[in-house]
Amino acid sequence: MTYAFPEPPAWRRRPWSRRTPLGPDIGIGILLFLVEAALFLWVGFGYGMEVWAAQGQQEQVEAAQLAQLTWMQRFFVATIVFAGLAALFRAPWTVLSQLLAAGTVAALLVLAQHDYDRTHPDSASTSGADYAPCFSGSGKCS
Repeated sequence: MTYAFPEPPAWRRRPWSRRTPLGPDIGIGILLFLVEAALFLWVGFGYGMEVWAAQGQQEQVEAAQLAQLTWMQRFFVATIVFAGLAALFRAPWTVLSQLLAAGTVAALLVLAQHDYDRTHPDSASTSGADYAPCFSGSGKCS
């Protein structure tokens, strides 16, 4: 004789115990993607306005660019976290939309970081033609 375990109460079911229905999954995925895109564009516009308002003052322009890069990095992490939560709730279309958003943000972040690095090269040494590097470590080379 076998005994079947009773169905656990509704309040004890975990979100990952069953797959999210298709309709809410697609709706939430699209809505979250659109909200993230609007937020990204709005904040990017705000940082662009800060650069424009700096009127060529290089320190303020650089500060705004670095703040935008930092914000983009945090936004990228947030999209990855949302993708992880969607995977936990077994919502494959939401996971797909979040991975698409994370990929887009990652590409834009890489492009922005590359542009910043290209405009801010490391300072090259200003040595003359008679410069001879000292490899001994003593500091007494001539």
